[in-house]
Amino acid sequence: MFTFSENHLTSLGAEITTREIKQQPELWQEAFDYYIRESQRITDFLKVITDTHEHVRVIFTGAGTSAYVGDTILPYLKEIGDEGHFEFQTVATTNLVSNPKSYFKAEIPTVLVSFARSGNSPESLASVELGKQLVNDFYQITITCAPDGKLAQHSDGDEKNLLLLMPSRSNDQGFAMTGSFTCMTLTALLTFDPAEPEEKEAIVSQIISMGRNVIAREVDIQAFVDLDFNRVIYLGSGGLAGLAREVQLKILELTAGKVATAFDSSLGFRHGPKSFVDDKSLVFVFVSNDAYTRKYDIDMLTELDGDKVAQTICGISVDGKLKFEGTNFLFEESYGQVPDAYLALPYAMFGQTLSLFTAIKVGNRPDTPSPSGTVNRIVKGVNIYSVADSE
Repeated sequence: MFTFSENHLTSLGAEITTREIKQQPELWQEAFDYYIRESQRITDFLKVITDTHEHVRVIFTGAGTSAYVGDTILPYLKEIGDEGHFEFQTVATTNLVSNPKSYFKAEIPTVLVSFARSGNSPESLASVELGKQLVNDFYQITITCAPDGKLAQHSDGDEKNLLLLMPSRSNDQGFAMTGSFTCMTLTALLTFDPAEPEEKEAIVSQIISMGRNVIAREVDIQAFVDLDFNRVIYLGSGGLAGLAREVQLKILELTAGKVATAFDSSLGFRHGPKSFVDDKSLVFVFVSNDAYTRKYDIDMLTELDGDKVAQTICGISVDGKLKFEGTNFLFEESYGQVPDAYLALPYAMFGQTLSLFTAIKVGNRPDTPSPSGTVNRIVKGVNIYSVADSE
């Protein structure tokens, strides 16, 4: 599909989504260049906070796909980030709004890192207002794709709100978030990763190469879609478990639920959810680059393969000494040093592409996949209540 003409893709209802998946490696370079230009502003903002407070809570938040940005980056940042100053957490806006006092504490200085494609979701806006009401020392980092969105506009003139804008083309016009997810993920990593800029640049160069490899291998991905299946399962460990949740959502969104999905961690899947696997299932495991974690991912692949139940079992993996002996979608170059949180970006492109092709297979139109209109690009129908009224 990445070689189809614009007219043909339009006739399939897939021109926007196909283009937005394909352009992501270019957007990652744009996002990195923006980070370099803004790095001093980012450093100064964080330094003011750490100079003022000994310890600060950092909450990564968003709704749906935007929430899964935090799930994908959290384990890596808790491993290598500055937890001497920052206590990293991820809490969806949907939980912050319904249970604000569980997460916002007046006496705990807090940085709310909001991920938002449009910046207009009611829960995102309400989360900010609740933080301002409930936390004495409240800061924000707003990572959004829409400079004209309400979240971005509300940062104007607010010294306690750092606005980081994503590349303009990452403001996806299709229904499903693709480039918005990966660009926001990359920017958050670059912001809190203590590595030197040269090291970050090398990693970004590698994931760009991997993303281009996904596009070049669409025939390999189409081969999975051509199989007889009606269930898709994604597994992973650490941050890649967060990614598994995101890419299974892409299948649900783009097929309007015509294909059933499941996600879990590689170890967690044995504890009941494995019963979801049948002979119409495709199971994909995102294999970690961490030598220790990788063993558990490979064990899960080997066990599922030995069960002889699923239609196919496949590892999504960088080549390494330890590998799954069955079916793999393998990145064969020297990508073994790319941390899992960054690896999630090209891995996400695999899942997005599989979802796009599956939507076409089941007769859906990926750019507008919800024919009933019950699911909207920007969520509607949310009532926001005053926390003061409940006291």
